[in-house]
Amino acid sequence: MTAPQLTAARFTERIEALRVPAGRDRVRMGDVFGLANQFIDLPSTEIDKLLDSDTHEVRVGALSVMGKQATRKNTPEDIRAELFALYLRRADRINTWDMVDVSAHHVVGGYLRDKPRDVIYRLAGSAHWWERRIAMWATMAFVRTGDLDDTFALAELLLADAHERVQTVVGGMLREAGKHDGGRLLAFLDRHAATAPRVLLRYAIEHLDPQQRAHYLDRHHHEPSTPGSGRRR
Repeated sequence: MTAPQLTAARFTERIEALRVPAGRDRVRMGDVFGLANQFIDLPSTEIDKLLDSDTHEVRVGALSVMGKQATRKNTPEDIRAELFALYLRRADRINTWDMVDVSAHHVVGGYLRDKPRDVIYRLAGSAHWWERRIAMWATMAFVRTGDLDDTFALAELLLADAHERVQTVVGGMLREAGKHDGGRLLAFLDRHAATAPRVLLRYAIEHLDPQQRAHYLDRHHHEPSTPGSGRRR
């Protein structure tokens, strides 16, 4: 694909072309990701335009392009910084769980691996649930290298979050961290299993043995109340 074709308008046209042949209401995500591969060199100014779209698949595609650029070995550091800044500036458009999950660990977490991480704590304190999910999911980039401190710290901060999309990512990231340090996960569960939201707990204990899962579920007698939860929806 030649450079002049790498535009937001062309990407959107291609998305709609994927919808038409089968008369589908939605485009398959596999097709969206395949198209993102073809547009991996899309400039950030054009990605920004895609994030303005009201079409879900277009925005998912934009974020997939960002993730692919951010993780490509030959992407210069200044481009990764540009993608990171764009992501944070347009976080209001990254407001579904699948958009967060296709991108936050690559664009945000990947960029911050060797940098100060204050921004994820700011996001964790956001009034918007998707920004809190971004904060937690971004730590997947750290967990994959055995760097667990921020995952456990954010889990402490977000433990009482009332939004299920935050509860699931906190539990899932605890599960992933536990693959690297099972003792640290068990210590966390010993402190919090009785009061953690049930869905969070179920995600966190998913890979424990049956006896351990039964033990922590038994400690959880009821869904906890979450003081101040009106803000976190």
